[in-house]
Amino acid sequence: MFDAAALESGAAMRYAWGMVTQSLKTMLWGVVDYAGLFPPAGLAMAPAAEAFARDRAGLHEWMLGRFVCPVSRLREFSNAAGALMPGTFATSGYREHADIGDPWRISAIADGVGGDGGPAAGLEADLETIIQFNTHHAGEDKGLAQVDCIEIKPPSAEFVDAAVEMLPDDLYPFFEVPQGQDPRGFVAALAGNAAAAKLRTGGVTAGAFPSTAEIAEFVNACRLAEVPFKATAGLHHPMRGAAPLTYEAGAATCVMHGFLNLFVASAFAFTHKLEPTMIRACLEESDAAAFIFTDEGLSWKRHVIDVTQIARVREVFALSFGSCSFDDPVAELKKLGVM
Repeated sequence: MFDAAALESGAAMRYAWGMVTQSLKTMLWGVVDYAGLFPPAGLAMAPAAEAFARDRAGLHEWMLGRFVCPVSRLREFSNAAGALMPGTFATSGYREHADIGDPWRISAIADGVGGDGGPAAGLEADLETIIQFNTHHAGEDKGLAQVDCIEIKPPSAEFVDAAVEMLPDDLYPFFEVPQGQDPRGFVAALAGNAAAAKLRTGGVTAGAFPSTAEIAEFVNACRLAEVPFKATAGLHHPMRGAAPLTYEAGAATCVMHGFLNLFVASAFAFTHKLEPTMIRACLEESDAAAFIFTDEGLSWKRHVIDVTQIARVREVFALSFGSCSFDDPVAELKKLGVM
């Protein structure tokens, strides 16, 4: 989740910010959960881990959040990435001091929940795998890493309470909202729990993208219930517009949602209690110049919020989004001239 202390730290300021304003830094700090294993990128484990390590050491590391990995592939991830994680390592007589920094943070997809043994048994097995991974990577000799978030696709809203009871205190859950349904009942089931919602905002087919009306209703439901959320899939681009669905030559295109649209809309919805119609209007904004980021705050039309309010939104409401690419969001922000 958003780390306001890190944003203000001297270590954070060692980066060359260039044209990035304080409000944009705050809006996008640690916002991208890297999901390179998933379509349309669909990288193998080793290149995905290498990309994450490279981006952690890059100029735009401040935008990078967690590495997203299915629980069933954590052992594979450990084998591929251990030598890239912070710490000192020795293998076959080769010793290297890897990058000095905090442990890699991992968001694990609980893919055992949908197995034949039932959701509770599947989650229990996933939790045991996560504990084993965290124990293995608690010391520098294996590389420092921790699964501190888990993403669950529950079979029903009723499963949420049972799942929360099973989770250890140091593992923060995101529960995926069923597509094509009124989100209010599901979000209400999360209210009062130390848990967040997860919204699927796209995919590799046009039908995988929810409408702006559906996203607006989801954001509003989360605001009313005081439930934080993350988004996943389809958010490679800052602004709403038509784009190819995959990286293949001649791929079909569709209108995709912008991650700036989503986070700006969520910030104003949370701070100013916007109605769904105005949230939707912000989601449908296609002119990047309409979002005015300064060192003091952000404005869109007649709505204004300051940096402190943005930080609060990122800390307790709009937490992150999963993307199979980190390069694409950064490159497109540069193309817009905001970075």
